[in-house]
Amino acid sequence: MSKIFLYTFHERVWHWIQALVIMLLMYTGMEIHHPSQFHLLGFDLSTRLHNLLGFALIVNAILGLLYHVFTEEFLQFVPQPRGFFDMAHRQAMFYLGGIFRGEEHPIDKNPDNKLNPLQRVTYLLVLNIMLPLQLITGVLIWGAQRWPHLADRVGDLPLLGPLHTLIAWLFGAFLILHIYLATTGHTPMANIMAMLTGWEELPDGQEPEPATRRYGLSRLGQTQRRKGKGGDA
Repeated sequence: MSKIFLYTFHERVWHWIQALVIMLLMYTGMEIHHPSQFHLLGFDLSTRLHNLLGFALIVNAILGLLYHVFTEEFLQFVPQPRGFFDMAHRQAMFYLGGIFRGEEHPIDKNPDNKLNPLQRVTYLLVLNIMLPLQLITGVLIWGAQRWPHLADRVGDLPLLGPLHTLIAWLFGAFLILHIYLATTGHTPMANIMAMLTGWEELPDGQEPEPATRRYGLSRLGQTQRRKGKGGDA
């Protein structure tokens, strides 16, 4: 069975730290909001831990941003216009039906094209809108007594609290979907092991595609090129 190296050590560490911290933040947040139902750690410890985890997430986000900018890996998360709608439609049809019929994944991975178009759009929203909003609202809530004028300018706790909670629930929904989709490789553990080791096993008969720094048209793009289509959407 062939293997392809997809995820660097830095990417894997960033991913797993972020995953662990977000899950712990969600649990400690539930203890803070519903101490009568969730009381494994206790309200005081949960509050202190929640604050520390929040700042750990900020540090991890900054380091991750610097890594992705200086290595140009941020391009992995930018949807490319060439063939986008065609490939997004093909990917959506795979998720909605093809995956249950045992069809091949419509888009292969290579080191320069690790994400399909739907993943690119999703992660662009999660990492550039949801995560910054959650961090900003969290810092403002934490600092409401320290810098009351800042919190007042954006609606104070009556706005910050519900917004912070709403985004937390959105992260929870994303996490469930993310874990489910992580099990939809050619084996249930293939994608998870790839994020642990960096190496992803390919299905029998599939050979690694060369890295291109283009959008990774893969099987769909190869078919279009053979038919003489440009793949523009």
